Amino acid sequence: MVTMRDVAAHAGVSAKTVSRVFRNEQHVSESVRERVNISMRELHFVPNMLARTFREGRAAMIGVAIPNLSDSFFASVVEAVDEVAKTHGHTIAVTNLGSDPEHERSVVEGLLRTQIDALIIAPTSDDQRYLEAWSSRTPIVVIDREPTGLVTDVFLENDRRGGELAVHHLFELGHRRIAFLGADDAVATTTQRLLGFCTARDDLGLPTDERLVAFAGPGEAGGALSGLLELSDPPTALFSSNARTSVELIPALQRLDRDDLALVSFGDFPMADLLRPSISVIDQNPGRLGRAATERALLRVADPDGDYELRTVYDVGLIVRGSSVAPPTPTTT
Repeated sequence: MVTMRDVAAHAGVSAKTVSRVFRNEQHVSESVRERVNISMRELHFVPNMLARTFREGRAAMIGVAIPNLSDSFFASVVEAVDEVAKTHGHTIAVTNLGSDPEHERSVVEGLLRTQIDALIIAPTSDDQRYLEAWSSRTPIVVIDREPTGLVTDVFLENDRRGGELAVHHLFELGHRRIAFLGADDAVATTTQRLLGFCTARDDLGLPTDERLVAFAGPGEAGGALSGLLELSDPPTALFSSNARTSVELIPALQRLDRDDLALVSFGDFPMADLLRPSISVIDQNPGRLGRAATERALLRVADPDGDYELRTVYDVGLIVRGSSVAPPTPTTT
């Protein structure tokens, strides 16, 4: 772990000067301040907040605001945030934003008023302009979903590419009737995954059939699946836009005894590799997202004006498992 003494040696100044720069004290020349800040960035210096905890009489804390802690994806993100935060003397405070976007602002501002050192948020609403006033004094890192009306550090995964990968994979297996089942068409991640689905469908010359695009709220995935299978020309393959929807689909498929319906889930989930058939997934890496966001948040605490790439988009991959089946062979009479 890089210390203030390491930064001081790199910048050619005393550790006391590094401390003054970190605390943004006035009695440091601009040239020295710039040299120290450059060294902090090059060495990826993150301050040990334990000392500040004792000095200021309060815990060093990172706030984490996510849609749903019971979602395995976000639970893994939080676990990674906590892991990195602990190594730097931080605790974390986690809050659920819930499914109603109207609640986001009040919940998040309540967390910010507790004087957290930084905020990591996966937004649920379509407007984050309210965070602009807070960002001047509290580093804010957005994950999973693109913010609106706020310029800040953002870490995303390539949702659109995931939709494209799923459709191309199912097409190569021989499927021509591929359905999309999304959790909620108002969620930005679902929108991007649907865009990837539609792009691949059009690129491959598959017919546009809006009946093959369906959305389901919590507890409604089984009913949506039944509606798709009742079509006069039903799908032979299904792309599920997130893990929660996929988990709901499993018992519905088992009740119908449909192991011939190919399925690709965006996002892995517990037991997906142990089911029979096991579930093919577009592989996300929530741990990577959580670690990167936390490291950036801590760097912003150390150097609020640091020059970093604001927008980072990680690629996703495909894990092929047992649910990647070819369509049934047509019977002849």
